[in-house]
Amino acid sequence: MPALTALILSPGGRDAAIAARILEDAGMQPVICESYQELICRIGNGSGFAIVTEESFRGADLKPLHDRLTAQDPWSDYPFIVLTRRSESSQRNPATTQLAELLLNVTFLERPFHPATFISLAKTASRSRERQFEARARIVELHERDERLRQANETLETRVAERTGEMQAAHEKLVMEVEQRERTEILLRQAQKMEMIGQLTGGIAHDFNNLLMAVLGNLELLKRHMTLDAKAERLVEGAVKGAQRGAALTQRLLAFARRQELTLAPTNLIELVRGMADLLDRSLGSTIEQHVVLPEGMPLALVDGNQLELALLNLAVNARDAMPDGGSLTIEVDMPKTFEGMVLRSGTYVRLSVSDTGSGMGEETLKRATEPFYSTKGVGKGTGLGLSMIQGLAEQLGGSLRLTSTVGIGTRAELWLPVAASASEVPAARPDLEISAVTGSCRILMVDDDPLISMSTVDMLEDLGHEVVEASSGAKALEILNAGEQFDLMITDFSMPKMNGGLLARAVHELRPSLPILLATGYAEMPSGSEIELPRLGKPYTQAQLAAEIGKLVR
Repeated sequence: MPALTALILSPGGRDAAIAARILEDAGMQPVICESYQELICRIGNGSGFAIVTEESFRGADLKPLHDRLTAQDPWSDYPFIVLTRRSESSQRNPATTQLAELLLNVTFLERPFHPATFISLAKTASRSRERQFEARARIVELHERDERLRQANETLETRVAERTGEMQAAHEKLVMEVEQRERTEILLRQAQKMEMIGQLTGGIAHDFNNLLMAVLGNLELLKRHMTLDAKAERLVEGAVKGAQRGAALTQRLLAFARRQELTLAPTNLIELVRGMADLLDRSLGSTIEQHVVLPEGMPLALVDGNQLELALLNLAVNARDAMPDGGSLTIEVDMPKTFEGMVLRSGTYVRLSVSDTGSGMGEETLKRATEPFYSTKGVGKGTGLGLSMIQGLAEQLGGSLRLTSTVGIGTRAELWLPVAASASEVPAARPDLEISAVTGSCRILMVDDDPLISMSTVDMLEDLGHEVVEASSGAKALEILNAGEQFDLMITDFSMPKMNGGLLARAVHELRPSLPILLATGYAEMPSGSEIELPRLGKPYTQAQLAAEIGKLVR
């Protein structure tokens, strides 16, 4: 630290010069101030202390000096040495008391004084000021350290906050991924469960169709060839209706398993709904108020009209059952503009909606509503296949089913159905031929591993005037063909052990390329990857349907 100066103010006399000389002899640096104002300006600017004669303050405005001193930094206490005149009185000079209050840190020295005393006071004041500057340096250093520490803390806090934010974000992401994984696993298990149930259901429906084939075929032949009294005819008719109801149930099972055969055609949904008005009236009863919203100009939907009518009737009956005390049902057709929340292939869709004001479904019930065999109705009042059948139909058509429901308010079911590009893209259905329209006798190879089905079909064919040779397996059929026997047509089941109908058809095409083949099966779709397209006849079928298919293949 550079040497401190000593300010000297003595307006008259030789006091300033004497004091300056004594200080210089002591190795100090005196600065003589020419005025009171200069003294005020120099205080604090590198000066160590001030030596002022008492008379220098006489008549001066002391407020600026007092303000300057009271405005000092906390570490500063500027020292003054005031040279006073010797007082003749023993009492203290009032002026010194005032100066003591004004100058704060002041030492009075009477004149004349001994130089040694003066030097001692000057050195004491200088050391006091040096210690103040040292304190200032330490305070500045402490402040700088505090500032560095504060900045370090802020940096650390910022880093901690950033790291905490990163960890929180990572944690939230991990939680989301875990939740998403759990949801995906639940969906996967549900999909596997539904696939397993679908396979089981499809297999059951196939076997059930085979049984119904035998029942309906034999009943039909029985009615044609026996003269029955009224009671017997009523019993046979009841058996036929029961079997037909069983056939309708298998269609539901196949719809759930997505294995039913669909006849797609551009369909006007407005006309379809209007055409069901009487049926809906009878099904809903008088306690249900019906509303229809059917705007004109709706495009045609590519659907199976018969299956869609069954689905609409099923939704209406479900709505009726949810309103035992009556209510309101609304059927609406529109074209949705947004597909929010829907998983659909790109394209245009027509929406067929059924809304009711019934009891509604809770969240858990809504989640399980489309599960097969799940029903909230009493025992014997429902199969639990209705909504699963409708969902299967919608997805098989390339659309979707959406259900929304609120307990106590009602339920809304939406069928999203693809719009038909043009009517010409879908071949028109060909009407079945009457039995009498089929003429001529054919030699037919009948292949089926189920003896009941084989017997029933053979009886139908022989009743039509055809000659039939039976084979109980694909291998047996190939053996007969390899023996050189000639046939006009081969009818084969698809689901057979060792060699199914598709493999048999491929082998027969290689052996007899011109031989027509008809696939008669409880499954309505060929397996994926099949290289051969075969005309199909779904079980259970009537004799008229069988005759019509033969008429198409054998001219």
